[in-house]
Amino acid sequence: MKTVPFGTSTAPAIVAGMMRIDSKDDAQIRELYDAAREAGIDFFDHADIYGGRMHFCEERFAAALDLTAAERSEITLQTKCGIVPAQGMFDFSYEHIVRQVEGSLAALRTDYIDVLLLHRPDALVEPDEVARAFDELEAAGKVRAFGVSNHTPRQIDLLRTSVRQPIVANQLQLSITHAPIIAQPIAANMVAEEQSVVRDGGGIVEYCRINGITVQAWSPFQGGFFTGVFLGNPDYAELNTVIDRLAAVHDVTPIAIATAWITRHPAGMQVVLGTTTPERVREAAAGADVVLTRAEWYELYRAAGHLLP
Repeated sequence: MKTVPFGTSTAPAIVAGMMRIDSKDDAQIRELYDAAREAGIDFFDHADIYGGRMHFCEERFAAALDLTAAERSEITLQTKCGIVPAQGMFDFSYEHIVRQVEGSLAALRTDYIDVLLLHRPDALVEPDEVARAFDELEAAGKVRAFGVSNHTPRQIDLLRTSVRQPIVANQLQLSITHAPIIAQPIAANMVAEEQSVVRDGGGIVEYCRINGITVQAWSPFQGGFFTGVFLGNPDYAELNTVIDRLAAVHDVTPIAIATAWITRHPAGMQVVLGTTTPERVREAAAGADVVLTRAEWYELYRAAGHLLP
């Protein structure tokens, strides 16, 4: 499995997302976990809200696997907090962050969380409160690294006015077809072109590269914002024709090519899988070791409908 820079160390280019394990029984969760580990994935992504109620998927993961202390030390557990569905709001207050981390620790049956991400930007954020929470959690050994999700460059800069810990990751939506963070700069300053509209606060991929922040691509196979997958979708016929041809060239499945398009980027991104099908985990993971040529990468980019001026 290809690895990418992550904080002061490295991490696998593929992350196993646990958002959809709420309907799986213990045996199915164990099978999914085993498939990930066999594919070289030792990084598992959670969030407090996954599963329909707070900490449900975290609880299911821990109960199904019942990891020993030694097994726990072999993996990276990442979780997120900041969304409060019951009240229809986001909350980066000191009290909320600390409370949710305590809930995640209990649900995951662990003494520490390897990576904590702030889930979606809180418009009412007070950086001093975030810093206080991070400092306390780090000092207590409860969280080892910190990051964000769906944040713009300026939102990260605002946090950094008080937060002293490095921001190690930013989880952002990215797929071949949903790629404004890559496609927009290519069409910069082009009048009347939808692709030229800045949606990420301005150069988030470049910002993350400059500041040593690992981009984690979520929904890597979604056509748009939860509009359905593009793989095998007749609405993306041209793209799938190219994907199928390249899959044959590289002797992998189409999902591996969709993965490889992201991992080929020199930013050293991680792909966060959402599938709960063990075979698809294995097939997608194989894409991390496929190195697309520059011509192949751009052919996929064009076939997805992005403008290349």
